[in-house]
Amino acid sequence: MNMTDRYPSQSNTQQLLWMQQTLNSYERRYRMLYEATPAMLHSIDSQGRLVHVSDLWLATLGYARDEVVGRLWADFLTPASRAYATGTVIPELFRTGRYKGVEYQAVHKDGTVIDIVASSFIQRDPDGSPLLSLTVIEDVTERKRVQAELAEQIERLHVTLHAIGEGVVTTDAQGRVEYLNPVAEKLTGWTTAAARGMSSVAVFRIVDDSTRLRARSPVEMCLAADQVVGVDGQTVLTSRDCREYFIEHCTAPIRSAKGDTLGVVLVFRDVSEQRRLSREMTYRATHDALTGLINRDEFEHRLQLALASAHRGEAEYALMYVDLDQFKLVNDAGGHAAGDRLLKQVAGVIGRLLRKSDTFARLGGDEFGLIIEHCSIEEAQGVAQQICLEIDAFRFQLGIHRLHIGASIGLVPVDRRWPTTANLLRAADSACYAAKEAGRNRVHTYFADDAIIESHRSDMQWVRRIEQALDNGQFILHWQQITPLGHDTGGIHGEVLLRLVGDDGELISPGAFLPAAERFHMASRIDRWVVREVFEWMARHTAEMSHVATVSVNLSGLSIADLDFHRYVLELMGACEFDHHKLCFEITETAAITNLSDARLFFESMRTYGVRFALDDFGSGVSSFGYLKNLPVDYLKIDGQFIRDLEEDLVDQATVRCISEVSKITGKKTVAEFVETEAVETLLREIGIDYAQGFLRHRPVAIDTIFDLSVSA
Repeated sequence: MNMTDRYPSQSNTQQLLWMQQTLNSYERRYRMLYEATPAMLHSIDSQGRLVHVSDLWLATLGYARDEVVGRLWADFLTPASRAYATGTVIPELFRTGRYKGVEYQAVHKDGTVIDIVASSFIQRDPDGSPLLSLTVIEDVTERKRVQAELAEQIERLHVTLHAIGEGVVTTDAQGRVEYLNPVAEKLTGWTTAAARGMSSVAVFRIVDDSTRLRARSPVEMCLAADQVVGVDGQTVLTSRDCREYFIEHCTAPIRSAKGDTLGVVLVFRDVSEQRRLSREMTYRATHDALTGLINRDEFEHRLQLALASAHRGEAEYALMYVDLDQFKLVNDAGGHAAGDRLLKQVAGVIGRLLRKSDTFARLGGDEFGLIIEHCSIEEAQGVAQQICLEIDAFRFQLGIHRLHIGASIGLVPVDRRWPTTANLLRAADSACYAAKEAGRNRVHTYFADDAIIESHRSDMQWVRRIEQALDNGQFILHWQQITPLGHDTGGIHGEVLLRLVGDDGELISPGAFLPAAERFHMASRIDRWVVREVFEWMARHTAEMSHVATVSVNLSGLSIADLDFHRYVLELMGACEFDHHKLCFEITETAAITNLSDARLFFESMRTYGVRFALDDFGSGVSSFGYLKNLPVDYLKIDGQFIRDLEEDLVDQATVRCISEVSKITGKKTVAEFVETEAVETLLREIGIDYAQGFLRHRPVAIDTIFDLSVSA
């Protein structure tokens, strides 16, 4: 049906008018639809000029319609995009009729650059000639920004994974390898390309260090638990080329935004060096650096375990304390290097006699400790005797000399009688001391009523009490007057005496504790305390000392042989101001003769200050008179053994007369000790002895009472 048939009542003119109006209406509707569509649209003619633009196009670029229609589309692009559009895209579009997904950079009216993607096709007339293009544009600025950020993050992650020191492996949800970073490739021996798609168990092969059994795959554990998994213990990774690395590792699930598990990330690091350093530090903390044996701390720890086992009745143990004899001679002759070499060789000699289950340690100096496991005391005695025999047969080569040493061994059964390891060690030390006292190079087995061990234990108790007294100020000074037997108006003479204040306030004389102090080399410390106290006392009482002629102070042989003590006294004399001429040091004859060169050196250094010297216990030595020429002393104090029975013993009288005559010839004064009766004092005066000291005239009292006697004098 044609238009005339459809509208028979209308004229042709009216029909044309109506058709024109209808077309205009369609065009308006089309334009309205075009402009209002929620998309960026534009149309250009064959010269590239904009014919139509959508509202969103205008809003996106910030223009009004009359500012853009009729202008070249390329004017709204950056120079690079403009050249691309005019030189390539538009000509190709009008030639082919379609161009899809062209990326441009458009310029907003305010100058902001916008990323866009355009797709175009050509509308043609009935003859096929191109009329207009219809271009759909997408603003991809935000997408580009997000993509750029994502690319940057991916690159940063890629760089990070390549740069970190840990190995990283990722897998899919079935535990198949997807990625290894360079560290993971190095440690496993697999490249990402070679490992991709393989089971993580085949790539990440680990065993337990203690059992050397294959360890469970951390990836499988993580997938099964669906949570972070850290494996305890020491794990060893075996690489593709069979290298081994101690590692620490952790696995965690990789989840999607919805929470679904997509795979696993495994992070691990090589701790082989840290493990080596840790083992080395542990070794150093528990072993002696010189001999390689365990040290005292570790030995006491193992002894504690053995004692606990013995208390439970699980096994028999024996403890040995080995102290080398004559080691000091080797050390003095060859120096510390020779001593160190000897200790290592002795450790080798003893070590060859022991089982792997036995514990062998260097406890310090030339002392060794052994714990013999699953061994009766009788069997342990046999082992100890064998050690003594082997060391006795051993000869240490020092230059052209072959030196002999020995070993004294204290042996103690480790059983329930010992509450602590400290008790055990003290018992072993006491038994070793008993072996030395019995002649050295022998074994002494501990038993409770051993007199030698009890003596040693008593000495050790005194050592602790002396330490406590020095720390807590429990020593005090007394004095005893030395009385002239002839004409002497020079003033008061007295000897300073040391007393220890006991826990109950009782005064303990030196005879009780000085032997232990001498044996354990503490006498010099006591002498330092006495000398300092006397010097400071004399400096405080300078005015009251005018009537005091002599203050005698006893020194031990250890102090005479100690050059540091010599320096200490000299420094103290320089620091304390008092009349040094009133000071007299008393040294036993035995100490002076034993340390003759050191004694002469000390005498000479003190002589420069005017200090005098007395030779105590004179006459007790076998060659007393022979040494007088070499000892510049001022007084000879006659040993009390010649004085006590002087009245009845003619030999003692002859000895005292001889000492008196020799002293007069050599210009020395004589002092008789232990004078307790008038008859002895009268006899001493007849013989010509210069001074007497004893309970007859004066009993020891506090040192400050000397000033009371000075006033009465």
